Amino acid sequence: MNSSLPLFDPESLPAAPDVASDMLSLARAAEAGHFDELRTEAGALREPWQHFARHLGGPLSDLQRRQAILGQQIIEDGVTYNIYSAPGGSSRPWSLEVLPMLIGSTDWQRIEQGIAQRAQLLNAVLADVYTDQRLLHEAMLPSALVLGHPGYLRGLQGVVPPGGVYLHLVAFDLVRGPDGHWWVVSQRTQAPSGLGYVMQNRLIVSRLYPEAYRALNVQHLASSYRRLVDNLQALATACADGQPPRLALWTPGPYNETYFEHAYLARYLGLPLVEGGDLIVRDERVYMKTVQGLEPLHGLLRRLDDDFCDPLELRADSTLGVPGLLQAVRAGHIVMANALGTGFLESPAIHGFLPALSEHLLGQPLAMPSLPTWWCGEAAAWQGLAPEINTKVIRPTYPHLATPGFAGPSLRQSFEAVIGPSLTPAAQKQWRERIERDPAAYTAQDFVRYSQTPVWQQGQLAMRGASLRVYALADGMGGWQVLPGGMTRIATRDAGPVSMQLGGSSLDTWVTTDDTVDTFSMLPRPMTAADLVQRQRPVASRTGENLFWMGRYTERTEQQLRLVQALQSLLGDDNDLDAQVLEALSTLAASCGLLPAEAPTLKQSPRVFERAVVDALADASAAQGAHSLAFNLGALERSARVLRDRLSPEHDRLLRSLGVEFDVRLRRGGVLAVDLADTREALDHLAMQMAAVTGAQSDRMTRDAGWRLLTVGRLLERLSGYAHFLQAFTEHGAWCSPAGFDLLMALFDSKITFRARFQRRLEWPALVATLVADETNPRALGCVLRRLRTELGKLPEHAGPLTGLLDLLPQQGVGAPLEELIQPGTGDVAVLALCRRLSEGAWRLSDELGLRYFAHAEPANQTLRS
Repeated sequence: MNSSLPLFDPESLPAAPDVASDMLSLARAAEAGHFDELRTEAGALREPWQHFARHLGGPLSDLQRRQAILGQQIIEDGVTYNIYSAPGGSSRPWSLEVLPMLIGSTDWQRIEQGIAQRAQLLNAVLADVYTDQRLLHEAMLPSALVLGHPGYLRGLQGVVPPGGVYLHLVAFDLVRGPDGHWWVVSQRTQAPSGLGYVMQNRLIVSRLYPEAYRALNVQHLASSYRRLVDNLQALATACADGQPPRLALWTPGPYNETYFEHAYLARYLGLPLVEGGDLIVRDERVYMKTVQGLEPLHGLLRRLDDDFCDPLELRADSTLGVPGLLQAVRAGHIVMANALGTGFLESPAIHGFLPALSEHLLGQPLAMPSLPTWWCGEAAAWQGLAPEINTKVIRPTYPHLATPGFAGPSLRQSFEAVIGPSLTPAAQKQWRERIERDPAAYTAQDFVRYSQTPVWQQGQLAMRGASLRVYALADGMGGWQVLPGGMTRIATRDAGPVSMQLGGSSLDTWVTTDDTVDTFSMLPRPMTAADLVQRQRPVASRTGENLFWMGRYTERTEQQLRLVQALQSLLGDDNDLDAQVLEALSTLAASCGLLPAEAPTLKQSPRVFERAVVDALADASAAQGAHSLAFNLGALERSARVLRDRLSPEHDRLLRSLGVEFDVRLRRGGVLAVDLADTREALDHLAMQMAAVTGAQSDRMTRDAGWRLLTVGRLLERLSGYAHFLQAFTEHGAWCSPAGFDLLMALFDSKITFRARFQRRLEWPALVATLVADETNPRALGCVLRRLRTELGKLPEHAGPLTGLLDLLPQQGVGAPLEELIQPGTGDVAVLALCRRLSEGAWRLSDELGLRYFAHAEPANQTLRS
């Protein structure tokens, strides 16, 4: 990501005051009953905070400036979090606080030991449940909690994953109670989230306090990420039949709440980012659809919950999964991280049985306890709990159990955790009655008040409830490493619930050590020639398709922009214009989507026409049926959204800002412009931005098959659009007037080229030579065709010889001799026929590219389509 965040130079700042005293005076004490992460019981700063204050590198008030820099960096890097509950699944900037969470080495040793043991225990439970099921037969685990849980997958009973590793990555949510002890509240075993945000938080916050970061000896994170990939790669080797194993990170897509971190993590780990539509199962093996053909995959780091992974055997309504994936898993041809079928371990009821399971399976007491937990499905447990429900937290034992496609109510509805002490007596009675009806669906945990940690807020240090998410990573040999840090989440209110979906925030988590800091930085071992070949990653078909359409939308936007600017110039001219010019521009405006089809033409009502064009400019949803600039800018941004792992941060920021900045400039003072003259600033600024976009696409992207598809998309759109421009001006005879001639040259962005060669010879042969035949003018049809043939010839040939694509274009030049096109009396007819042929060829070529490189259609499908 962007590394422009400035380092602070302590020597450039004035002598620091007593920061420790300022922290104590500006910080409110933690609320009664909460552990205070900042102060000791005697009122002094805790030791890690003393060191932090000593090495802050400036006065405490400087935190305000650092907070502003942090916020700007979040925006520049495009770090986002999607809120499902917001209208339309709104995306908002990631929330990160300027102060870190500090954990001393003694505390961390206890956490590390306890979490590593828990991860080992959970993997052992899975190994038993999916093989001998001795734990169920001996009643160490109630069958209802396993076999009755939708997270247990019967279709995988008896299936042992490669290396016997069910869990590669486990997340545990911890809280510190009032007594200072850490407790496990929950665990995530299917697709634990947050690793990408953890690294992003670290990269930003550590640069804000370079001196403190070094002085506190904060443990680094990179080696844990490397071990995750190395372990997955080692296990996938057995599935690769002697070939180098291929891995990918599987995301639900850009509308997932944590999509940013999926793209970020894929880039950081060096893995291709794939969606379900990128994958296909053939002969019990998983393949990635790429523009180079089907490429085998041997390992998937998934960010998709189990039930969405295979619509054939799991959720039939899932559009995110891969049909046949479970069969590939059963055949042992793919390593899933984590293995499918681990979801039942996320039930809070499991926590109540872990102490006994640890003694039974590991021969050890549980080093880090869960909050005391009772499953209400045990009659004795519920009878003892019922009078004390006002002191517990009520959680759902099972997730939502509605059957896909079933319209009736679910027997067991999921619900948010209910805090007993916050319930009224009447509500407590209602919950007792609700639990009585189906005790097994409910689990109770002790209520604990979360510890509170300081956050900087409007010149003060507020105290907020904090929950720590830590991660355990398997080493593939039965051992576990705990990521030295994690993600601390804080509540929006002093003692409220901790939830990012409810508007919570995050802290970078600093774990201090007395030992040497691991300086590993994701740089692998010395590379071999085989490594170099493998690094030339194939381009996923979805990626290629989005690049193709990014190219098309970029060109389409530029063409629309020049057409609007031509209309702006035309309507601002006091001179009367030929009817032919008005008719040609009206035709183009309607066909290019600048206004609704039912709008009057320039001849019929210039003012209504102009108003319709202005209204459509800002209509990003095309609600009026006009797919104008705002709509295409939105389409361009959506194409870019799924390409974050391929675009530079600057390119990504630019694409994300186009639509927003254009809309702001169209609505000066919040009021939409009333005529095209008022849109000049917005159009001129957009023109400069589009020039930057084009430059980034041409000069700052790797020349692989994906970039060639982007270029082909631009050229196809240019060929089709320019042929359409020339056709409209020729059909209406609009080029014959000086104003029409100049407008056509402006639409082709060829005024300078024409004047340098022909001065003011406004004649048909000069027009055809400049806009059609000239292979050195990048806007001329001849040059577009030459470049198209070149780029098409470099695409992969896996789906057949490229001659099938090239045959859809003229083999040489534009497909017609210049003499024929400039012949007096018939040249215009020849040009019109040429424009129609080229437009049709462009659309046929677009369809063929989609079938060949994106859909991977079988020959039979192609025959049926044609």
